[in-house]
Amino acid sequence: MFDIIVKGGTLPDGRIADIGIEAGRIKAIGALNAEAGEVIDAAGDLVAPPFVDPHFHLDATQSYGRPRINQSGTLLEGIGLWGELKQVMTEDDMINRALTYCDWAASMGLLAIRSHVDTCDDTLKGVRAMLEVREQVKGYVDLQLVAFPQDGLYRDPTARANTIRALDMGIDVVGGIPHFERTMADGAASVRDLCEIAAERGLRVDMHCDETDDPLSRHIETLSFEAQRLGMQGRVNGSHLTSMHSMDNYYVSKLLPLIAEAGVSATPNPLINVMIQGRHDTFPKRRGLTRVKEMQAHGITVGWGQDCVLDPWYPLGTADMLDVAFMGLHVAQMSSPEEMARCFDMVTHQNAAIMGLEDYGLRVGATASLIILDAASPIEALRLRAARLCVISKGRVISRTPRMDTALTLPGRPQTIRRRHKAA
Repeated sequence: MFDIIVKGGTLPDGRIADIGIEAGRIKAIGALNAEAGEVIDAAGDLVAPPFVDPHFHLDATQSYGRPRINQSGTLLEGIGLWGELKQVMTEDDMINRALTYCDWAASMGLLAIRSHVDTCDDTLKGVRAMLEVREQVKGYVDLQLVAFPQDGLYRDPTARANTIRALDMGIDVVGGIPHFERTMADGAASVRDLCEIAAERGLRVDMHCDETDDPLSRHIETLSFEAQRLGMQGRVNGSHLTSMHSMDNYYVSKLLPLIAEAGVSATPNPLINVMIQGRHDTFPKRRGLTRVKEMQAHGITVGWGQDCVLDPWYPLGTADMLDVAFMGLHVAQMSSPEEMARCFDMVTHQNAAIMGLEDYGLRVGATASLIILDAASPIEALRLRAARLCVISKGRVISRTPRMDTALTLPGRPQTIRRRHKAA
């Protein structure tokens, strides 16, 4: 007797199987002839593990237009606007916006999020707010929090002390922003300092790294070196890495093996990287996305991140990781069937690996979190940005969406039912 059986779904690898769920865990996968409290018919639909976002900013989400619009569209103006906004923002405001976003995420099958939290605020109200959000959503969304000194670990006079305070309060991951320090030397020193703090505490590291068009911003080199020196392979992630787009090819030929040897992963954020980078260019205009395929060819784990939704840096967004992968697919020119399927894997398994989610996936014994999509395959899910027909989190159905069928009546033809251009 199972609590739930998901019947006849197509798994991402093409297999058709039933999935039996009991007590919040996947208990069986295969042809199941058993009773269940609920049987969900997934015949013809893709059944996948939930989406994962390893790079987001919950404290800023849905603050777009406050105190005004980012007219230049640049990273630096966005940071300036955020600096003004966080002075007047309340804990309740941040909690309410973050909870609303988590509800959006849950409805879209996004059930694990790593969110950076600004620690350049002596009151640490954002830290307290996000810790409260983590507690409130733990029943349906796994939320990791990163201590993020937004204004620079050394550039801001109290950032280092506040970052350590935030870690003492229960923040999960150590973050940083070396390219925002006053000098390259300070940036490198901040990477070293933060990695040592993480190593002493046994924590993971996730740094905003080289989010710039400057090809001489090379803090990913320092981050990789420190990960190797401190024995932190597999626990360190570099986010953005947009400067790599503009780096000299010979230098990159040395850099990529170092990143791979150090076990450092990468999280480009295609929606935001494409929107923000190249703002100082005329033409040709750089799009700024890092070297995704080249890193993957070296065995580096690369995922896709959402980064922002309706905040000082990005005026759009819906918590849909299929949108993120769809944009990444285009900008990285990942158009072969194998590459497109890999883009789906990047917002599921690869992102889960970056976050270190041990109970993740469609396998016996894993947490029973999964999504049923109105598509027949991962590539079709990307093409359609397919509806999430059903979302199961930790063994419970938390969201259902009606199938998006359209009744089409054309002159001289009988009425037909179309399923959002879904292939026959």
